[in-house]
Amino acid sequence: MTTTLGKIPYALIAVVLAPITAGYVWVLRNAEGFRFAHPGALALIPIGIALVLWAGLRRGPRRRGVLTYSRASELAARPAGWVARLRDLPMVLRLASVALVGLALARPQTSRVDDDLELEGIDIVIALDVSGSMQETDLVPNRLDAAKAVIENFVRRRPTDRIGLVVFAREAYTHIPLTLDHETFLRMLSELHVGIIDGRGTAIGNGIGVALNRLRHSDARSKVIIVLTDGDNNSGNIAPLQAAGYAQKLGVKIHTILAGDNDPQAAQAQAPHGLLQQQQRPQYSVNPKLLEQIASMTGGTPYLATDTRALAERFQKILEDLEKSRIKDRGILYAELYQRFLLGAFALLVLETILRLTRFRRLP
Repeated sequence: MTTTLGKIPYALIAVVLAPITAGYVWVLRNAEGFRFAHPGALALIPIGIALVLWAGLRRGPRRRGVLTYSRASELAARPAGWVARLRDLPMVLRLASVALVGLALARPQTSRVDDDLELEGIDIVIALDVSGSMQETDLVPNRLDAAKAVIENFVRRRPTDRIGLVVFAREAYTHIPLTLDHETFLRMLSELHVGIIDGRGTAIGNGIGVALNRLRHSDARSKVIIVLTDGDNNSGNIAPLQAAGYAQKLGVKIHTILAGDNDPQAAQAQAPHGLLQQQQRPQYSVNPKLLEQIASMTGGTPYLATDTRALAERFQKILEDLEKSRIKDRGILYAELYQRFLLGAFALLVLETILRLTRFRRLP
């Protein structure tokens, strides 16, 4: 009798394994509470199995050797042992590990519905003016440092929001992309200073435009830009109202804050002998009407902050007014299962290696 697995062709092994693997995948795919994040990766399973079988068939003929025995007839009459019957077990283990790796690449996940779960979040980009005028000390210690302190407090109170930072002066660029890593955000915020970019201008329109680029592909239901500046738009190649029009089309709300005491009257300072003396401060052009238009076009609110306390209050008001945005799959928690499949594949490969090096080792 010749019923050993060793005499079954590799093609037959593939014919048997393929429907079993496909059936198992179908069961998992349609089981309640189970899904594949990347189901297209399942197509790699038959490809991987075919490659392993092809490599085994190519090596097969070279592995066959001829052993000569003085009494071969007696050797042939002996019944085949369990090693001979399971000679292709290492190959089967390898094929099974390939199937498990393919399942892992498809990212199997299990879900649990929780009606009481509310995952809230909103995408926020802060567009911060870092032009030269932000060094003025009407806000303590200066306008930029006061803004950084208030932004830090704001970020710490929004733990579930993705927050990004755009800086602008004569030009604009993304300093921090949208992120939930708020510790990194705060570290990079602390390193900001006037002069990090050309401060001889204020490109509010460009700042809004760059912030919109960060939000364009966001899937959050609520998207907000907070523009903090102390001057009028006098640089850049995008008009602020044009940028606000784009924000309106994208459903992005813009809150604006005009920081600093820009009263044209000269500031008064206390002289050493208790007398008031005039302290001349450079005057910068401002345009609160422009900021009001930007905010009203997008459904946001314009604010004016003439001192540090007022600036903190304005951010607090924005904090209170921000509407919550629930993620698409709210109420469902997904747990990754790919680690289990990878561990299974690794265990099968280790077992295959041990078998090939010991009991199932073949002589060339």
